[in-house]
Amino acid sequence: MEPTSEHIDRRYSDEAAEPVPWVGAEARLAAAQIAWVVTVRPDGRPHATPMVPVTLEGKVYFHTGSAEVKHANLQANPRVLVLAGDTAWERGLDVAVEGTAAPVTDDALLRRLADLYRSRWDGRWELDIQDGEVVPKTPGSRLVVFEVTPDKVRGHAKGDPFGQTDYRF
Repeated sequence: MEPTSEHIDRRYSDEAAEPVPWVGAEARLAAAQIAWVVTVRPDGRPHATPMVPVTLEGKVYFHTGSAEVKHANLQANPRVLVLAGDTAWERGLDVAVEGTAAPVTDDALLRRLADLYRSRWDGRWELDIQDGEVVPKTPGSRLVVFEVTPDKVRGHAKGDPFGQTDYRF
């Protein structure tokens, strides 16, 4: 998935700043060991939690237990904000993805995502897939993988020069 537009937002950028190509924002998301996902509770309050993301073809994926707060929030409102970056001021790229999260039930896609998780970590995030579902490690639990389709993404380049690149989908 490629953005339909990509431009530097001069309101929030140094004069010398250039747009960060989409491939750079995608790489930052793919390299994030931890990202934050923000969901909206039924009463309108935000809920933020760290998660382990994987990316594939311009989309962000994460999983959660069916008894967790973010899962309940997503049932009521699928809109999310995914944040990847760090606390450095003078270097790096922070990426904010606004989009819609939907459960993944396609067996082939879930298997590709399981392979991505397997290649990223030391085995703690291994997913077993069967018939379009993640096989639970703990009896009685259910794990759901969500796909975030971006609507709008912002890349915040830090350092000299600072710049904000806006990507629209």
